Amino acid sequence: MSDPRLVIEILSQVLASTKRILARFEPVKSVSFFLDTEEGLEKLDAICMQLIAIGESLKNLDKVAGPEFLTRYPQIDWKSVKGMRDIISHHYFDLDAEAVFDVCKVNLPDLIPVLEQMLSDVLSTGRK
Repeated sequence: MSDPRLVIEILSQVLASTKRILARFEPVKSVSFFLDTEEGLEKLDAICMQLIAIGESLKNLDKVAGPEFLTRYPQIDWKSVKGMRDIISHHYFDLDAEAVFDVCKVNLPDLIPVLEQMLSDVLSTGRK
């Protein structure tokens, strides 16, 4: 790992974005909310922007910490997390709101404890 401070900064940003998404997602009870209301469309847009930021940050993390860093945390499908960024960025008008809904409901809550563990591991390694 070339720069632990930069790794900590990236992980902190990803953690903050994940928490922000979950806060914005809280009132969303169904996929139709995303598609049938102006408030839902705004939430979908905001959530997608954060998902793009997460994917881009994780790609940068690979460059900073090396691709093997994420493999130490196999409980997350990192390729899919980074791939979500590509799908949203390059195919936004074909976006599957149900896929975004499922990611927010099923996958993102599991990401928080892993990111917290990663931060803890990097911080403890830096103190040694």
